[in-house]
Amino acid sequence: MQVISTFIALGVIFLIILLATAIRILREYERGVIFRLGRLIGAKGPGLIILIPIIDRMVRVSLRTIVMDVPPQDVITKDNVSLKVNAVVYFRVVHAEKAIVEVEHFLEATSQLSQTTLRSVLGQSQLDELLAERDKINKELQKIIDHQAEPWGIKVSNVEVKHVDLPVEMQRAMAKQAEAERERRAKVIHAEGEFQASQKLADAAEIIGKQPQALLLRFLQTLTEVASEKNSTIIFPVPIDLIKPFIENYKKKE
Repeated sequence: MQVISTFIALGVIFLIILLATAIRILREYERGVIFRLGRLIGAKGPGLIILIPIIDRMVRVSLRTIVMDVPPQDVITKDNVSLKVNAVVYFRVVHAEKAIVEVEHFLEATSQLSQTTLRSVLGQSQLDELLAERDKINKELQKIIDHQAEPWGIKVSNVEVKHVDLPVEMQRAMAKQAEAERERRAKVIHAEGEFQASQKLADAAEIIGKQPQALLLRFLQTLTEVASEKNSTIIFPVPIDLIKPFIENYKKKE
């Protein structure tokens, strides 16, 4: 009886081990790539998966979006500027079978592909394009990486250039360029203001030339504005027309 009990216990333990190796539970975002005697039979999941012990082998693959940081890369731009650039890549597995069968370690492969593509694309761009047209470069990077990773069952949804580390000398040169641009704009605005003021003065002179009384009214208005200040002495020009009759009378008497 003791021997039978021992065999029964061993059978129960063996059955438990067998069930443990045969049953798999996959989450909603997971898929199981099944190999039977080394041959691919497909992907299953999510939920309860039953495997044939010893014969079947399952590899778990996550279908969630992966955020991968691309390490800083030394890049020489098209206009011969050396800088360090890093980026972030958003991708996910859409075909679990291809991600396991077509490439070894798809995460590492995608990382290396992103690094080489980043150096290649930025090496064909100028510094001004990298700083001013960041969206255009991001779309180009995403298109190239997605096209090359498609045979691996990977979909690249977005690529973002995260940081551009410029040399100190280049930062100083760009600061001087920006300062010179600001000065140029200030001079242009000042010249435009002078031009507009001269046009207005010319229009005013033309109107006053047609109506001489307007000059006298403007003169009296100016006196009123000057007199409003607390000045002890007021100096103002006297129009010749005001004293012209006195001068003519004086000449007649002589």
